[in-house]
Amino acid sequence: MVALAPIGLDIGSTSIRAVEVARTKDRPVINNFGQALLPPGAVEGGVVKDERAVSAALKQLWTSQGFSTRNVALGVTHQQVVVREIEVSNLPPKEMRQALPFQVRDVLPLPVDEAILDFYPLEEPGTNDTVIGLLIAAPKEAVSQLVRAVERAGLHVESVDLSVFAALRAAAHLDSDAEAVIDIGANGTNIVIHEGGVPRIVRSIPRGGTEITKLIASRLGMSAAEAEVLKCRVGLTRGEGLESAEVVEEALRPLLNELRSSLSYYATAAGAQPVARLALIGGAAQLPGLVEKLQTTLGVTTFLSDPLQRVSDSRRGGRHDVLGRFRSSAAVSIGLTLGAA
Repeated sequence: MVALAPIGLDIGSTSIRAVEVARTKDRPVINNFGQALLPPGAVEGGVVKDERAVSAALKQLWTSQGFSTRNVALGVTHQQVVVREIEVSNLPPKEMRQALPFQVRDVLPLPVDEAILDFYPLEEPGTNDTVIGLLIAAPKEAVSQLVRAVERAGLHVESVDLSVFAALRAAAHLDSDAEAVIDIGANGTNIVIHEGGVPRIVRSIPRGGTEITKLIASRLGMSAAEAEVLKCRVGLTRGEGLESAEVVEEALRPLLNELRSSLSYYATAAGAQPVARLALIGGAAQLPGLVEKLQTTLGVTTFLSDPLQRVSDSRRGGRHDVLGRFRSSAAVSIGLTLGAA
């Protein structure tokens, strides 16, 4: 029996990615994938700035790709998203949803009536009076804007999930080790440290590939388009472009410091085991030499993770294999379909 899941829809700052899977008794099978570019400034930091542009891109994508459904599982990212470990009263699910705003209002950096709240338990509730878990809070208006832009394109938002959790489902390697899944995009980097697929720490860093491109363009006196090509071709490879490699290394330094800080914070948490490896995804993770740089600088095994590891794709191979070429950027959209079963 084959069942069609909602389309995994990831709306980034530079492009939109959508993945369609069919559910089989063995594992999900990808039967369609598409992406569409967004005009500059249409989406910034997870916030829709130009609703018309986003809706138009979605309409064009659905028309060109011929997806089988208009139901979508939507990924959300935002600099004000809060994911924090807290201890709350152990209540039945319905009562928990009603009581959560009152239990967490003192730990939220934004007004509770302006936030969408959720709670992810990290332990079996049992008969204890309290339960430890992750508080998840997202700005209500930012999420509403995103949903409006999607529904304006004639699509139906069936579910909403944090993009970082979707990336975790697609890219994580599940064993007893602590692992950091790091999604490096154009304008932001999301990091989630997990143990066996259970998230422990989530951070959003407002730094990404565009920052590197801008510095190359400024320092070497070239257009943004030329700088982007040079960045993607040379990256940190000094033998091919010493001057640009030095600029890239300089631009990366703040992000590396942020990542080091995240790993250090996790290591000092009570009972935490050291992070054993870094699993990289996202378009900017393809920067030549980045894997080696992170491994040397942070002293942790680093690799590019394959978000196709939990799905089948009968269409792979050949020059028309768009998903194969852009798989790292498709991690969130793939993970959204995995969570829609």
